[in-house]
Amino acid sequence: MHTLIKGVDMRRFLLFLGVLIFIASCKKKETYEYQITPQNLYPTNAGKVKLKTDGQYVSILYANLFQTALSSNELFRITQCIESVGDKDLVREVIISNFMNKSDVILPTNEEMRADIDAFLEATYERFYVRKMTEAERTWFRNYIESNPNVTPELVYFSFALSNEYLFY
Repeated sequence: MHTLIKGVDMRRFLLFLGVLIFIASCKKKETYEYQITPQNLYPTNAGKVKLKTDGQYVSILYANLFQTALSSNELFRITQCIESVGDKDLVREVIISNFMNKSDVILPTNEEMRADIDAFLEATYERFYVRKMTEAERTWFRNYIESNPNVTPELVYFSFALSNEYLFY
């Protein structure tokens, strides 16, 4: 009989312990509210996998440099010129050079670029690559422009227009 009491006591103890663990585990969950500021996200260059056609390249380049659309006649003439030459890179360099030599091209001055290099770079990345630049790109470009007094906005625009990333969308 003494062992039966121990068995009943053991069952009561285990039941009590189970109820105690159950009660201790039932706590109200705390809810957290995160204050997140909405951000405009721009695509990275990793998503640019489609090659622009010659017509797309020329019309986008013209819009980036002149902030207006290229006429369809002029677009047709330039794309015919591109298609008639085998070396596309050479043709692109000539087209960019011709565009840069026009009087109505919209370029910041060298003084404007050097007065606020970060703002110039941000605007250039958004204008040509349609994305925000990374901090690594910002640091590298800022250091490059600051250490090279011969770098002009024209050279920066020229390099962006000739880059591999600019050829894709």
